[in-house]
Amino acid sequence: MAIDPRSCTCGSGLRYARCCGLDLNSLSPPQATEPLRPLLAEASAALQKGEAERAEATVLRLLELAPGWEEALALLYSLRKRQNKAAAAEVLARRMVALNPNNFWATNELGLMLFQRGALAEAEVLARNLVRLAPRNPQAHNLLALVLTEANRPHGGEYHYRQVLALLEKPDAVVLANLAWNLKTQGRFPEARELYEQSVALNPDVLQTWLGWARLEDADRNLARAHELLDRAEKVSPGAASVRLLRAVFYGREGKLEQALAEIESIADAGDAGLGANELLEKGRLLDRLHRPQEAFAAFAAGKKKAREALGHGYLAEQANELVRRLKAFFTAERLAHLPRARRKDGEPQPIFILGFPRSGTTLLEQMLSAHPEISAGDELPLIHDIAQSLQRVLNSPLPYPEALAELWMADYREALDELRDTYLKRAREMGIIREGARWFTDKMPLNETHLGLIALLFPASPLIHLVRHPLDVVLSAYSIHLTHGYFCAFELESIAQHYALIADLVAHYRSEMTLRYLQIRYEDIVSNPKRSIERILAHIGVPFHANCLNFSENRRYARTPSYAQVTEPLYDRAVFRYRDYLEPLRPVIPILAPIAQRMGYTIDELPASGAGKLKASR
Repeated sequence: MAIDPRSCTCGSGLRYARCCGLDLNSLSPPQATEPLRPLLAEASAALQKGEAERAEATVLRLLELAPGWEEALALLYSLRKRQNKAAAAEVLARRMVALNPNNFWATNELGLMLFQRGALAEAEVLARNLVRLAPRNPQAHNLLALVLTEANRPHGGEYHYRQVLALLEKPDAVVLANLAWNLKTQGRFPEARELYEQSVALNPDVLQTWLGWARLEDADRNLARAHELLDRAEKVSPGAASVRLLRAVFYGREGKLEQALAEIESIADAGDAGLGANELLEKGRLLDRLHRPQEAFAAFAAGKKKAREALGHGYLAEQANELVRRLKAFFTAERLAHLPRARRKDGEPQPIFILGFPRSGTTLLEQMLSAHPEISAGDELPLIHDIAQSLQRVLNSPLPYPEALAELWMADYREALDELRDTYLKRAREMGIIREGARWFTDKMPLNETHLGLIALLFPASPLIHLVRHPLDVVLSAYSIHLTHGYFCAFELESIAQHYALIADLVAHYRSEMTLRYLQIRYEDIVSNPKRSIERILAHIGVPFHANCLNFSENRRYARTPSYAQVTEPLYDRAVFRYRDYLEPLRPVIPILAPIAQRMGYTIDELPASGAGKLKASR
């Protein structure tokens, strides 16, 4: 069917005035569409007969006359989804939900789409509304479970998966496997393994179940068993790209880099589609380890390009800059002098905040500290973010965060920080992260330093350990993997650098305006002299040195981050100043990062004469 040149740019096929330019308040009442029902029946019948072009023409004509008719929008949505026009399908689903927030089907469809492209915050809003609409519907609980698990809130996800199982008439293999994955993310490997066994007993032909189980065995350091499970996955789906990719990952773990690269290349050889974003990024990481930086960077760039195209993400620079501007405006010494602080709650394990931009080495540091008998690992806790999001409601303020904190000047909210502190500690206990005898637990949520002011109000006595690493190494590492932290900054090299600089300046602002229990430590110093570094950190926390912290690779806990495999290895220095091999492609971000590198005491290797000036060798 020819596309009308006046069609909306979203790809729906409708005119702009009947699509993204539509004023929902101008629509006729639903009863006015009834005379058009024969047209809808005609379009539905054509679709059922496989006459997609006739169905499309009819429904577009119908929506030109009645642009707000939910049933017609649903039919066009189904057509666009079949055509893999994800952007158009999402626009149509959003319109149905806007027209009728109680439309369960449309809300579920939109929530799933948002979940699949990584828009977890928005997907969670929809998923929660589904549970409100239909608390006895397993689909509602399933979507919320998916979102919470992926958003690193597995305990809530576990609850909703168990609700799904309780509401179903008989066990479902996919739900059992999803719950197993959830428990795996909590480090509860025996329970997860048992659920995988139950799932494959019910249905042995689900590829994702075998892949998830293989990842569990990898996380439990049983690569031989992981390979066996991949063999089973291969029988379910011979030649599947996902099986080959995971096999490549496992070979990489074992140091079989050429075999791993061959597996990746076999995916490209198997079909016309070539390598996807994940395969390209894995290929780049393998090439990097094989000391082929030019090819590696090309793979990273291609992978990021495909990820942007597939997921539709870009750096939300305006939102990020606006939040930082407002944080700087609120957290000033003059304002803070009049704000209360929460008191320490005695008898409760206290948080240690490990701060750092993604890929700075915070997982390594947490692995070292959690080997100490007095320190439990909390991993990436979303609690500070959740509290920040809830402040306007909790403080009954007309203002959003951070301005909502102005309510603390009022008599009836002077104790509010103690209550928020208790909320944080209660949720940490409920997550089961604090082991017996521990006096401390870590919180290493990436970019928690964005909320350093709030953290210092809630936990003024808690140690803040800011792990820094050469900025060019951080940006290069973030470019080599899939990340959604930091307002989706990691899809382009320049936006990673921009967000890194933005947050580094914000931290400098906090340090100039507030009294903080703050220690900055270098990743490179941990690698070169781990004993001295750990002694400094433990002294800052206030616990005695323990030799276990230096034997962190023997720590059997599962680090629930992309770096989990690296921290099971003994300390290595291959990632220190890795940027030196990539100076030419990193040239565009050097002007952004050089001032911050200098402030942190780093220098940058000299570029060729055409580069950005003469820069000294790295410290």
